[in-house]
Parts: sequence; C-alpha cells; structure tokens
Amino acid sequence: MARMAVNVDHVATIREARGIDIPDPVLAAGLAELAGADGIICHLREDRRHIDDRDLRLLRETVKTKLNMEMAAVDEMVTIALMIKPDVVTLVPEKREELTTEGGLNVLAQPDYYKDIVARLKGGGIPVSFFIDPDPGQIQAAHQCGGDIVEIHTGHYSEARSEPEAVNRFKKITQAVEMAFGLEFRISAGHGLNYSNIKPFKTLPQIEEYSIGHSIVARAVLVGFERAVREMIDLINGF
Repeated sequence: MARMAVNVDHVATIREARGIDIPDPVLAAGLAELAGADGIICHLREDRRHIDDRDLRLLRETVKTKLNMEMAAVDEMVTIALMIKPDVVTLVPEKREELTTEGGLNVLAQPDYYKDIVARLKGGGIPVSFFIDPDPGQIQAAHQCGGDIVEIHTGHYSEARSEPEAVNRFKKITQAVEMAFGLEFRISAGHGLNYSNIKPFKTLPQIEEYSIGHSIVARAVLVGFERAVREMIDLINGF
C-alpha cells in the first residue's frame, strides 16, 4: 500500500501573505499526522519565502512519522540538513522568480557536483531523493550519483489541457517508474497531484509514496485540514 506525505509549504505561504504567525505549518503537520499522513514535507528555500528556519527546527522536534526536507543542492542547505537531520532530503531545482517548482532537477547537467552533494548528505546519515522529470537520462544520472530515491515530477502531467495530452504524459511517467524500479530505486511521485488526477496512478504499484501539498491545503480551506488529508489518504488506500 502506498504512503502519503503532506507538504505544508502552502500553509506557510498563507501565513506569509499577512506577515503574521498564523496559520502555523507546524500545527498543520501535527493535524496531518493525526489524520493518518505517513510523512511531512517542507521546502526550505534560499529566500525563505514560506518555510523558515524556525519551522524546520520545530518540525524536526515534533514530527513523529518522517520529515522530508526539500532543498536546493547548495552549501548552505547541506549544512542546515546535516545539523537538523531530517529523515530524508529531496534535492530540487530552485529559481527566485518562480511561483512554484517548475520542473525536475537537471542532474545530467552537473553529475559530479550532485555526486559530491549526495556523498556529503549520506555521510551524515541522511538518505537522498532526486526530484526529477520522467526522463530516462535523468533517472540514470540520479543512479550514478548515488541517490536512494527518485521522486517523479508529475507537474507536466497535472497541467495537461486535454485527455490525449494527459494520457501521453502519464505514459512517460509509467516508463520512468518502470526504469527506476529496474534500477532498484525507491520511488515517489508528486507535484500538482489532486483528488482527481491522482486516480490513474493506481496502475503503478511501484510508487511507494505520494507527495501532496497544494491541493490538500486548498481543500482544507473548505472542509478542514484533517478531513482534507483523510480524503486523500482514502483515495490512495484504494489503489
């Protein structure tokens, strides 16, 4: 049975919109765990636009399931990760001008650099995940760099404007999952997944975990955080 981890970044986004201290992503993480989430995800960006250092520290102290720290592959974040000791680190691309992560990490562009980052993190006892597009070259590069997990970027699939386009993009995800599984990666998937477009993934039992944030936070505005989390868990449990 697949697991589901909740990304609490957008709870912090709402907080930062007013520059005050509510809603608290740390409290949201606790509610998500009470509702049955298998893990909590947060992205500490270099510009601290939503999650901040205080959030990360308190999440490490309070999360009882698994804490996944998303981060850019830069020295500052490696130092913080080695100090905080999340249960897993996910390396993601990061641009200051983007609204949200726009694609997977281009591991092929700097394989030696990423191999060094992975070695430093794993030397500190932290498993490493690569957030990558469903591309064979990127999967192979992540394998050569020593990654433990690949998180398949599902954003382009989620943005499909027609059924044929969605089917074609899902086919690429399927092929990527099969390749990653053959390389003995642990596999997760995320970005843009919601209560409707996640349903086809029941055909991919190789995926161990789904990373979902924005759609849960959006649903929570209408029905409450715990119910929004439980509804997504129920969908995934039905796979």
